[in-house]
Amino acid sequence: MKYDKLFSLIDSKKDLMLTYRRWLHQHPELSYEEKETSEYIFKHYENNKEVKVEKNIGGYGIKVTIDSGKPGKTLALRADFDALPITEETGLDYASTNKGVMHACGHDAHTAYLMVLADALTEMKEDFSGKIVIIHQPAEEMPPGGSSLMIKDGVLDGVDSIIGCHVMSQMDFGKIYYHKGPTQQARAKFVAVVKGTGGHGAAPHEANDAIVIASNLVLSLQTIVSRRVNPMTPGVVTIGSFDGVGQFNIIKDSVTLEGDVRCMSDESREIIEREVRNICQGMEKAFSCEIDLDYKNDYPVLINDDNMTQLVVDAVNEANIPEIVGIEDCGPQAQSEDFSYYSQVIPACFFYIGAKPDGKAYPHHHPKFTINEDSMIIAAKAMGAATLKYLSEK
Repeated sequence: MKYDKLFSLIDSKKDLMLTYRRWLHQHPELSYEEKETSEYIFKHYENNKEVKVEKNIGGYGIKVTIDSGKPGKTLALRADFDALPITEETGLDYASTNKGVMHACGHDAHTAYLMVLADALTEMKEDFSGKIVIIHQPAEEMPPGGSSLMIKDGVLDGVDSIIGCHVMSQMDFGKIYYHKGPTQQARAKFVAVVKGTGGHGAAPHEANDAIVIASNLVLSLQTIVSRRVNPMTPGVVTIGSFDGVGQFNIIKDSVTLEGDVRCMSDESREIIEREVRNICQGMEKAFSCEIDLDYKNDYPVLINDDNMTQLVVDAVNEANIPEIVGIEDCGPQAQSEDFSYYSQVIPACFFYIGAKPDGKAYPHHHPKFTINEDSMIIAAKAMGAATLKYLSEK
């Protein structure tokens, strides 16, 4: 495997990688609104006669096929490109020019490194067999998720396996992190509208206080994880919004709760949804009220295939990538990720690139979020090494 040739090509394109990332950072677009971002990516490939490029897959998604012309397996590489509704506070020279929208999760870096890696792999078509499918995916941040829409449009047709990675601002720069099996949590959201009967604060017996009912509902929901979910399986139920604003002497007739659910198994996911519904129904009977519940599951558990993950680890170790100082199991991660939909269809590996910047490292989705841009070189080389190894094995 010609790792050195690949790495030399990537190094020669470092300035382009920075140019791509900084343009994307200056021009962020929200999920399902990434028209200009998609067009920018498409134009990068449009005149390259060595690849097949398709756009508007699952919305603004782009698929690029690199065909070696030799029989073999097909591997997909995925990067996302949507931004977040956050006002940037980094003070960077290339900060967002789109007010109230920011690349606060690193998707601009993902897109930039994959554009460069795709070009490098295209120049190496004679050095591997099979095909590489480059997936530039929109709408990772917002359900139903761009991955699910691209899958429906056939982006994985004929693909044998898929890998992806994520730059992480609070993981040590120079390190690669991975985990096998269930790796990122499933997610659900619910809205519960508690409907009581309003009244005067001086005559509570003539009303049915929605705040009292909603307060009992919040406390009861917190027993699901502690008393219904296996304690060896992670699970979280969070009430993030309790809309009970009113007047001090008026009994509320309605309160709206919004909740977030995270868990690491399909079994826990089913239990939590069932118990949320049961508790709401029980509250209706206990308090003679009505509760309108809207419960929606979105991203499932992201499950890393053991063999694919081991292949990535072995490739990184074999390639002796000079910028990498270590590779380690980081354990399960709390965040959800719509790469999980790919992992439900074909063997998949999603791993992490340490991108901690100099100075204070702010978390993802923070208005001061930033990364060490050299992490993009590591991402490109690690993904590239795994690609060459995968396509070389029978």
